Amino acid sequence: MLRLLKIGVFSSMLATSAVHAGVGYLGPAGSWTHQACIDLYGEQALVPYSKDQLFAAFAEGKIDKFCIPVTTSVVGVTPYLDDVLAMNGATIVAEYPKMLGYSMLVKSGTTRDQVKTVVAHPVALEEVKPWLDKEMPSVTRKPAATGGAAAQEVANSSTPDLAAMGSPSAAKIYGLVPLINGIEEGPHNVTRWWVMGHDMPAATGNDKTTLLLSTSDKAFGQGMKSLSPVSDRVLTIYERPSKKTLDSHAYVVELIGHATQEPLKGFLRKHPEFKLLGSYPRTY
Repeated sequence: MLRLLKIGVFSSMLATSAVHAGVGYLGPAGSWTHQACIDLYGEQALVPYSKDQLFAAFAEGKIDKFCIPVTTSVVGVTPYLDDVLAMNGATIVAEYPKMLGYSMLVKSGTTRDQVKTVVAHPVALEEVKPWLDKEMPSVTRKPAATGGAAAQEVANSSTPDLAAMGSPSAAKIYGLVPLINGIEEGPHNVTRWWVMGHDMPAATGNDKTTLLLSTSDKAFGQGMKSLSPVSDRVLTIYERPSKKTLDSHAYVVELIGHATQEPLKGFLRKHPEFKLLGSYPRTY
């Protein structure tokens, strides 16, 4: 199971790259990204930001790394992936998959029958939709910027009819009570984060490389054909809009191996049209 990752070993490996200016994450505290950062780095030098502040802080050198969710098993790519792809001067230094199980967080004393509105990140609302449809079909569903923001809204509410879908850690941070735990928990509900930094990790022997190909639709076939020498290493391909023209797209290609080792080293030398986004330890 993906959640049964050897977090201690992986965290120790990440810790070999010292944290200087800190690790940024999508705040406020209590979000799943906050929890992912705690899993990876402990509580040391974790700094919450809004999305725009997060990218700006990294560009300005206020933080050395930042953690951001890029894919989920329920909704596919997240709204943040395109922002990451548009960056310059950043490389993927780690990936972290985590199997999620949501807690319904309420103010102390609130009962299930009192809950009329559930607030959560839009991705979280999609992930808990099967459960809500079956168990609480009449509740209003309200989007929030992050899971931490959802919990904060409940904590600040003057009425007991609001609940948040979030992580158990958010309950502790905002003084809430988990009314129900383990909602939609299972291997069908996995989120993957990238840790973005500046320095590519050395090869470990079990690595993954992420490339980006930006091409016109007309040239797409040729671009895919060029992958033939390493086709047996391709894990996934995600199509993204180019944000330039209707007939051009960007393709995120993930492969087994490290960019400094063959055969990927030779492939990248021959095909500069593929932009290297990072090589990092493979965790699943």
